[in-house]
Amino acid sequence: MAQLYFYYSAMNAGKSTALLQSAYNYAERGMRAEIFTAALDNRYGQGKVASRIGLEANAHLFNPQTDLLTTIKTMAEEKNLDCLFIDEAQFLTKQQVQQLVDVVDDLDIPVLAYGLRTDFLAETFEGSRYLLAWADKLIELKTICHCGRKATFVVRIDENGHAVKEGEQVEVGGNDRYESMCRKHFKDLVW
Repeated sequence: MAQLYFYYSAMNAGKSTALLQSAYNYAERGMRAEIFTAALDNRYGQGKVASRIGLEANAHLFNPQTDLLTTIKTMAEEKNLDCLFIDEAQFLTKQQVQQLVDVVDDLDIPVLAYGLRTDFLAETFEGSRYLLAWADKLIELKTICHCGRKATFVVRIDENGHAVKEGEQVEVGGNDRYESMCRKHFKDLVW
């Protein structure tokens, strides 16, 4: 029986690396796995999932208007689909998470979603909120703060290296804009 998995963490925990490794495992066994990623994140090129250690793969794009259930159902009808991977899952809408639940329950296709738990103000993203509530399995991937403790928060940094305390929830960036921190250091800078 298929299940919905949510792999979550702060930035730089290896979410994309883990996704790419798992997708490779399916391909190596002759199984079909499809990868989706958010259209708004084009840091590594449109339709690419890439990790900081140099791994990458092509991916289908989703945006808030994408009907994932219809798209995936069509893919599965064309050729057997063994697994579905979602990168940047925090950018899913509530409706899209519901559609992924239907992919698991009605189409019997496992879905592995990877994303951030919270934004730079420690608020959950819409996609993460519903994945945390509805996923069959929750798996935390761990990374560390500069102090060595487990990092569970993300701080947005401005061009002068100062913590940003307000702004739009979504601003795509990497190590130049964000730093993962433990709760203590996050509180010291943001709260």
